[in-house]
Amino acid sequence: MRPVFTWNLGDRSLELGKRTLVMGIVNVTPDSFSDAGEHFVPEAGVAHALNLLDEGADIIDIGGESTRPGARVGAENPAVSAQEELRRVLPVIVEVKRARASAILSVDTYKSSVARASVEAGAEIVNDVSGLQWDSSMKTTLVGLRCGIVLMHTRGRPDEWRSLPAVPDIVLLTKRELRQHSDAAAAAGIKRDRVVLDPGFGFGKRFEENYPLLRHFSEFQELHFPLLAGVSRKSFIGRALARNGNDAAAAERQFGTLGAEIALAMKGAHIIRTHNVSACIEALKLADLAAN
Repeated sequence: MRPVFTWNLGDRSLELGKRTLVMGIVNVTPDSFSDAGEHFVPEAGVAHALNLLDEGADIIDIGGESTRPGARVGAENPAVSAQEELRRVLPVIVEVKRARASAILSVDTYKSSVARASVEAGAEIVNDVSGLQWDSSMKTTLVGLRCGIVLMHTRGRPDEWRSLPAVPDIVLLTKRELRQHSDAAAAAGIKRDRVVLDPGFGFGKRFEENYPLLRHFSEFQELHFPLLAGVSRKSFIGRALARNGNDAAAAERQFGTLGAEIALAMKGAHIIRTHNVSACIEALKLADLAAN
């Protein structure tokens, strides 16, 4: 049985834990690993977001910069500037809120300037894949904003991942560093009820390091925060589904993704971040019945 939390989003809150919430993914990028830029044009991004809301998504997560392996990210000379990222995400945020004023929107960014402008435009959640580590201004910026926050764990940056050494105990490391990130956020003045934690499947983890995270996901409840998990179409799922020595392509990982998402919900995830919202919602209804 997972604990129940109230997630403070500023002007409203979300109850987490009674059922598993679903966060639908909208990548407004030309180079996403999972959808090959299908929603890069703002109009396509808006249409996709509205479709995911119609399918039942509780939250829409909008991202304007790919953090796929090898991407150049961070505060110094990123491949996508803050101005370009804003050019991609702001029209989607504005138009979705215009069409669905009640929609809960999240911006997937590690840049403080993008976070601020997105929240001012209507986003209520900042989803930072760096755990507030890649932009030194992010903590102070978030203190002054009224929004929820997702702190995700990552090892290094995408262009460093292939050279990272193996970790003896990835679960222990991830728990320890997530605790450090949440403590640093609290020390900066970010209230605990605004924070959700994400162990960051695939982010700086080797293929084989993701399976212990999945197997021992319930241990992250020891951190006493709500938990988000995003495994949708990720490469470690493709490796698990390999046939004849070839990993399953991103488009062929739907059923493997659902299997992992069900397992995560039953091990305590409060929110599942996914591409396939309708299938995930149906699967999670059964997972929640079994878990509760």
